[in-house]
Amino acid sequence: MAIVNVTPDSFSDGGERLDPARAIDDGLRFIAEGADILDVGGESTRPGSAPTSPEQELQRVLPVVEGLAKQGAIVCLDTRRASVARAGLTAGARIVNDVSALRDDVEMLHLVVQSRAAVVLMHRRGRSEDSYAGPAYDDVVEDVRRFLLDRAASCEAAGISRDRIALDPGLGFGKKVAEDVALIAGTARLAAAGYPMLVGSSRKSFIGRLTGLEKPADRDPASAWLAVEAVRRGASIVRVHNVIATRQALAVFEAMR
Repeated sequence: MAIVNVTPDSFSDGGERLDPARAIDDGLRFIAEGADILDVGGESTRPGSAPTSPEQELQRVLPVVEGLAKQGAIVCLDTRRASVARAGLTAGARIVNDVSALRDDVEMLHLVVQSRAAVVLMHRRGRSEDSYAGPAYDDVVEDVRRFLLDRAASCEAAGISRDRIALDPGLGFGKKVAEDVALIAGTARLAAAGYPMLVGSSRKSFIGRLTGLEKPADRDPASAWLAVEAVRRGASIVRVHNVIATRQALAVFEAMR
């Protein structure tokens, strides 16, 4: 899953794709480089970021979703708002990636049920505006696992079939460095229930703290290594900025395996 941010303030590539034509070109390039899914997002979720208005988010994402879908791309819309998701699905998106696990907007669950879209449910402690503050974890892997399985069960009870649900432990969303590392190490435990597990560690700040690298793009080698580790431990999807580096690392891993 390649990241196509169309925000002015994302931590890694904010402002690079405010022109829809540039975002569409980059998305098509990512497919050519080996991406299977394009994750389009119009609201930054970096800690401390202010919420984007639904109108702003729609203005950013709709031309990109429509342009990529018309080219046959599998588009995942990264949003927590039902109004944005509804318009994006109409424009051709097939997957909703909701960092709130369908909790922030009460209409989102009904929309996903009715649209028969696939959905990614992510674990998140707190909100971006409070820097994802919250109570300490007893056992971060077990706490996240229980939350995700509870949300998946609620979605299935509402009418979303199991084969339309993927789970994301939400690396960096209210976790310390050691907790992010523990979640990657515990991927097999998280994936044991049988849902596809999405892991998004690419360029995140915990990698910067582990390596001492301040510039997000400089973290690509470590990001590719973590993608391999996640897949080795059971992840089905890795969400990345650098498609080429990740594809190369995974190709070598598969050959060695």
